[in-house]
Amino acid sequence: MQLIEAFRLAFQALWANKLRSILTLIGVVMGVASVIMVITLVQGANRYVGTKLSGYGADVFTITKMASVIFTPEEYFAYQKRKILRFEDYEAVRDGCDLCSEVGAALEKSTNVVANGKSSNNTSVRGYSWTMLSLRNVDIAVGRGFTPADEEHGTKNAIVGYDIIDNLMPNGDPIGKEIRVDGIPYTIIGVADRQGKTLGQSQDNWVAIPITTYQQIYGYNDAIDIYARAAGNAEVLARAEDEVRALMRARRHDRPGQPDDFELSTNDTFLDIWKQISSLFASVVLGLASISLVVGGVVIMNIMLVSVTERTREIGVRKALGAKQRDVLLQFLIESASLALVGGALGVLSGVLVGKLITAVVGFPTAVPLWAVVLGLFLATAVGIFFGVYPASKAAKLDPVVALRAEM
Repeated sequence: MQLIEAFRLAFQALWANKLRSILTLIGVVMGVASVIMVITLVQGANRYVGTKLSGYGADVFTITKMASVIFTPEEYFAYQKRKILRFEDYEAVRDGCDLCSEVGAALEKSTNVVANGKSSNNTSVRGYSWTMLSLRNVDIAVGRGFTPADEEHGTKNAIVGYDIIDNLMPNGDPIGKEIRVDGIPYTIIGVADRQGKTLGQSQDNWVAIPITTYQQIYGYNDAIDIYARAAGNAEVLARAEDEVRALMRARRHDRPGQPDDFELSTNDTFLDIWKQISSLFASVVLGLASISLVVGGVVIMNIMLVSVTERTREIGVRKALGAKQRDVLLQFLIESASLALVGGALGVLSGVLVGKLITAVVGFPTAVPLWAVVLGLFLATAVGIFFGVYPASKAAKLDPVVALRAEM
């Protein structure tokens, strides 16, 4: 039997039982769609995290009291016992790190902002040193950024995100206008570029004030986050980290052999932690999604066994006319593989569409790599072949005399 003839006969058999074929596809479609959806969401999240971290610059590292990711309560309580990083630590790093081109400090809390009789909710109020806008790659769309004088004198100047402008003062030039943060008046000197939304949450709902002003108003007992940019390539970055680590350990009196009493992190640190979390999540969910594929494969096997029983006399006639075992085996394998492949294609399409729908509704980023599409089609076809082997083998081994005696 020619291969083309085998495909023709297989598709004729599937088309003759359209409803049964469609119902058989559901398990494979759900399994492949789940796999594709998980991959697109994880890839989108990985790409988003990588983009955001690269926004800080590959040459930027941070010094903080707490780790960025905490896995156990024991770790959390251990970090809580650490001494906070103070403004003096920022000044020590700024003045003592020869391999750092820029050093900044930041504090943050949430509150409400009032202007023109309107109020914003859950606005992030950030205390920034004058270098932080550059360290966080925030560009000024209108007005100017902070200067050393703002930091030194603790001015009541503010830089705002576009949500403040859109919601509280949509008309006219905002520069020089007054806003109130926790009842304190500030003068707007700059508006930052739009940063958009992340997971449906706006990244433009914030107000930045000089860090010295922030501490005067909210106190000096919050731990400062210190940012530093290395003055050179990856080798200089490593040396700058060592320089800052030695400086901080000396300031915090960490004994030789004792772990750091602070966290020193780079973009690679965050990316490694995120990849561990996302890969674990993907493994668990893909494991659950594979159950749907197995169920779909079992359904295909069951339907193919029914098909073999229904077509026993047909198989006997073909064998009597000269068809060999491999011809019958090939025909039924092509039927099961084709059925699974169509289900796989529909599953890929469904997974991509659901991922895009999640992006549109929730704002969660998605990305569809080509290898994920190929993987989905391969898995579907492999399931069809694996679970179609037994029915195809059973059909191929039928005795033609016995098969011809079967009732229609």
